Parts: sequence; C-alpha cells; structure tokens
Amino acid sequence: MKLLLPFFFLILSFLFAVSLDWLNGDDPPASRIRCDPADPGAADPDLYCFDLTPVPELQEISARIQLRSVAGPFGIDVNRAGYLKLTASVDIAGLPEVESLGDYTVYVAWLTTLLLHPMINLGPVENGVQHLGEIELPKFMIMITAEEAADVAERGGKIVARGLSPSNRAQAHAFNTLMERRSDLSAVETQWPPPPMNARLPMMPALAGLLPESRPWVLGAERERAAAQPSTVISLPDGGTLDLTATIVSREIRGKSFLMYAFNGQHPGPLLRVGENSTITVNFTNEIDQPTTVHWHGVRVDNRFDGVPGVTQDPVLPGQSFQYRVHFPDPGLYWYHPHVRGDVQIDLGLYGNMDVMPAEEGYYGPVNRVETLMLDDFLMADEGPYPYGDSAATQALMGRFGNVFLLNGEPDYRLDVNAGEVVRFQLTNVSNTRTFNLSFGELPVKVVGSDVSRFEREELVESVVIAPAERYVVEVRFPDSGAVLLANRVLGLIHTTGDFFEEVDTLGVINVSSEPTTDDYSDQFSILRSHESVIADIDRYRDLFEGEPDFDLLLTLEVEDLPFNLRELMRLDSTYFAPVEWSGTMPMMNWLTTSDRVRWIIRDVRTGSENREIDWSFSVGDVVKIRIRNDRHALHAMQHPIHVHGQRFLVVSRDGVPSENLVWKDTVLLPVGSTAEILLELTNPGTWLMHCHIAEHIQSGMVTAFEVLARD
Repeated sequence: MKLLLPFFFLILSFLFAVSLDWLNGDDPPASRIRCDPADPGAADPDLYCFDLTPVPELQEISARIQLRSVAGPFGIDVNRAGYLKLTASVDIAGLPEVESLGDYTVYVAWLTTLLLHPMINLGPVENGVQHLGEIELPKFMIMITAEEAADVAERGGKIVARGLSPSNRAQAHAFNTLMERRSDLSAVETQWPPPPMNARLPMMPALAGLLPESRPWVLGAERERAAAQPSTVISLPDGGTLDLTATIVSREIRGKSFLMYAFNGQHPGPLLRVGENSTITVNFTNEIDQPTTVHWHGVRVDNRFDGVPGVTQDPVLPGQSFQYRVHFPDPGLYWYHPHVRGDVQIDLGLYGNMDVMPAEEGYYGPVNRVETLMLDDFLMADEGPYPYGDSAATQALMGRFGNVFLLNGEPDYRLDVNAGEVVRFQLTNVSNTRTFNLSFGELPVKVVGSDVSRFEREELVESVVIAPAERYVVEVRFPDSGAVLLANRVLGLIHTTGDFFEEVDTLGVINVSSEPTTDDYSDQFSILRSHESVIADIDRYRDLFEGEPDFDLLLTLEVEDLPFNLRELMRLDSTYFAPVEWSGTMPMMNWLTTSDRVRWIIRDVRTGSENREIDWSFSVGDVVKIRIRNDRHALHAMQHPIHVHGQRFLVVSRDGVPSENLVWKDTVLLPVGSTAEILLELTNPGTWLMHCHIAEHIQSGMVTAFEVLARD
C-alpha cells in the first residue's frame, strides 16, 4: 500500500489541476486566450492574468483579465488591513449586440467573492481593452452580464462570461495526511525542541518526526552579564571618534532571562547622530564569541570600511579590534550591523541606527518630535530564544519569523503625545525576514523619505510597507485624545488549507492626551511638499528610464536532498504563491530547510552565471539599467529585498509601469512574480555586494558582487 501512495498522490494532483482549470474556465491549451504582457518587464501572467469563460451558447466571446499592483511608494501596496491593492483591465472580443440577448442595453462587469457577495459593479464594458478599477479582495471572481442599465446595483441579467482570480488556486493540502514515508535525513542525533506553532495553523502529520540536518545552537546558559540598557544618542562632530564594542548582555523578554548580543551593551546599539558630509573614526572591538564585522548599511562609504569579510576585510576575531573611517555623503536614516552570520548576530541584537542630519535648512517639515524606531520580531521558545542552526542556518526557505514583536528592542512600546502633535517616525526594519505593514490606528500617514533621500513628492498613505533593511521616514498627526495602536496588519496565507486570514499584531501604543499641543503644525502637515533638489538630481537620468536594460537578473531557488514528504508538499504548494509571505504560516516546513540544502540564486539571465560567479565590472560615472525578475515558478517562490552596497539606485518601473514618485534607494522589495527595473548610479570605487537581505537567504548563497573601477 505504501508503494502505491506516491502514485495516488500524483493522480490526485492531476485531478486537482484539471478541476481547477475547469473552475477558471480554461479551454484546452491550443485555444486558450493567454495574457501576453506588452513588455518583458511586466508581472508574471501566471499570477496576474486569467481568462473569463463564456457560457456554452456564446463560445465566440473571449476575455482576459490583467492585474497590476497599484503604483505607490513601496515595493508592494496594500491597504490598512493588509489586502493587496490591484488594478484590473479586461480585453474582450466577440461580444454580440446586447439587444440580441433580450431586453438589455449594456454589458456590465462585476467583482465578487466565491460566495457571490458582495456584488460590486465595475461599470459597463464592450469589445476592446478597458480599465475596470481597483480590487482589494484576496480571492475573487469577475463576471460579465447583460443588464438593463449600466448603473444597476444588483446583478439581474444574463451571465455571458466569468472567471476566478489566480489566488483561487490556493487550495487545501488534504493529501499530506496520506503520506507516511519517512526520510533518513535526520540521522544526526540532535536535541531540537519542536518549533513554536501558531494555534490557528494546522500541524502537518507528513512532517512529524523530521529534524533539520544541523545541530541546535544557543548563546549559552545565563551567566553573570550586565543587563542590556536602552539605546542612547551619541552626537559626533566631523572628525569625531566612537568606541564601539560588540558584547554579550543579559536580557529579559516576556518574563524570560537569557543572553543576547549588543553594541556598547545597548538594545538597539547607540543611535549615532552625525552631520551630512562628516567623517568619523570608529574603534571597533569584538567581545562576543564569534567572528564579526560592522557594515554601515546604505552609507556610500570608502570600500575598505564596508565591513564584508572576505571582500573588504578579514573578520574581526573574538578579542580583536578594527578601525573604521566612515564618511556620510548623504543625509537620511541608515543602520549598522554585522555581515557575519546575520541570521544569528543581527537577530540577537547587533544593530543600531545612524541619523545623518541634513545641511539643507528646512529639509523636512516642522514636527513636534522625532521618534526613531527599529522594527524587529524575535522567535521565543519556552526558555528563551529558539535555537539557531549551528553548522547551517535553519528556516532557509522563508527566513526566521519571530513570535514576539520588538520596537527598539522592547515588546511594549509606548509614546505619550499631546493632541494635535505631528510626530516624525524614522523606521528601520531589522528583522530577519518579516515585511511589515504598519498603520497608526485609522490616521493618514505622510511618507516623506526612504533609504537614501526624500521622495520627489510627499504622499498620504493608509499604511507603511517596509521590508527587511529598508528605511522609511513618515509623519503622523494625532488630532484627538485617546489610544492609537501602532499595528502590523497583514493577510496571511495558510498553505495547507488555502485560506487567507487577517493577522493583527499591536507593536505599540501612542497615548494622546486631551491637552493640546503648544506648537500647532496642522497647516504645514496638510501640505504635501515637492522637493525640487531631489527632482533636479533625478532629472539628470530621466532620458535613461525608457531604454532597454543593460542586464537581466532572475531570482530563483534550487533544493537538494530534502525529505520526500517535504519536497512533495512544496510541489503541491507551488500552484499559487502570495506576492509577499507576510508571516510564518508553515513553521514546520520552513524550519526543516537548512542553508546547505537550499540554494537561493541571483542569476544573470544573459550569461547563466549565478551568485558569486557573476562577473560585472563598471567604472565610476557609469549608470546601468538592471531588470530584476522574481521567479514565480521556483519550487517555493518568496519575496526578496535586494540590497546594493556602496551605491544608490532609482526604481524606475515596477511590472512595466513607470514609477511616478521617485526616491533614491539601496534596497528594493521584489514580490513573487514581479519585475523591477532599477537605474544604478556608480559613484564609489571598489568591490561591492548585491544580495537578498533576508538573513537566511544570504546564508543560502543569494549574494553576488561587482567591481567599480576608479577613473584616471
């Protein structure tokens, strides 16, 4: 019987695929109407296009829907509740005269769920291409009917065509309960505790009894160590010197005491405040138990001091020191962290911010106060941090999601403000893998800046989507007294059931008193400023936006020697991937994948070279256009925040749609199936990394390097 189970599984998978094609109304391949993107920079049609099926008596009708992400200031735009914002267009042919179907005057497109409620009128349609508007539903159906009038509130006429969104392919994995075959992958005897599980997520019996092929590692038992202290602000003049030490500290989180790492004994490390165009000397000492370095993330620093072991320096061994000289050419928000086993060292607390104060007067608008927040999540077990992989990183597939949220190293962030205050929040995502969707109650959020500059124009948004390593500068006005929740609201996908569900986690509370602020900046907050200096800086390159890319990169995945059950579940799961894996809804499957069995890939499409084999060489002053596509067809596709060291770039288009409001970036979020075109400005000589900033993906090889030569 056990020998027949794999064949039974394959037959059921085939029947599932056939039935899904029938639900979507797909015709046999020879006559299918396919979504044909206008350019190779468009989103993957498998996730962003679908056909509508005509009713049997109107087979001459053909219609296809193309979905696009809504253009916005982030790598992906969702609403406050975490629902993906999409725009839909339809291309229709073969509609007969509507009067020929009965007492009707117009064809109408409708948006609805599989329960046929609510039924939303998208407006009249006819043969040809037309825009249908925005969609904010995880799973939906679009249908076309003949109606008596275009503005009918309820569908009452004849259905002529209908189809299901690609997200409907997310279905229950009922088959995993039938799979009893076990792998001998876990021959290494380990003492792994079971991974923390969300009570709402079903356990997968097919994976029971499997263990990662890596021994568990924790920092150590409680010893006499100084308790970690809150972060302090260190202001440094041009030419100033900082003594920075990586140490082991004692922490208590949620009533549990354990050891962590810290810079200068602080969580986060000290906030460094420096002036634009200043240079400081940092005397770094390593007093932890692992080799480490300091990388000055986002800063266009002298290559010798970029902090990359094996590229710009040797790792700093325990007990040793290294001197960095850090020049800050650009105002804005940056952060520093190790570039050795970041999945462990950053997660255990080695991170801090750098606030580079602008020389330009009035660079930002007036606010009542500035809050600098480092966003993190931390995976806790019963006694403390859940173990890390010793010889190889675990959670290599999706990255290590935490179950405790931390703001500036603390699980309970509180801020007291007066009514009417405007607060500037400087946000940095330091988590291993989690992309946040931050909202401040129901209040509008003004987006001002990102990684390396301000935006061309300030924008109002419902929430802030921020991927690992990204920074955003936003402003919020608190008009009324009461408690405002700073929340992470996302839409999770339970892969084993195919269900989407809302996840709401409170990261902190802003308490607004009834006492009004003495300095009222309401009028200034209501103005969305344009920044002419940013526009002028970017104007130099606008002629290059439309040209063909100089390079094409593909982000994809290879796996080897995974347990049979795990591999088959991943194959079943590949029918649909959400654009962003917002939370760890498959903790068991994720935990079993280690960085020596999973290889995440950056591939040069034109040469076939991958990761460290890619050989790019440029000269200072070059500007190159790079198209980056995130492979939807990988065995487990995943979003990737791609970071470039030592330079800055513009995201000139997303999925073939030109960006309307630009900002200089060093990190860009690539959702599953999406394509971004970036314009990389090369100003800084040296050898520089480009990599995914999900910590476990770095450990799994998703890193390349390029050389920038100095001109004579």
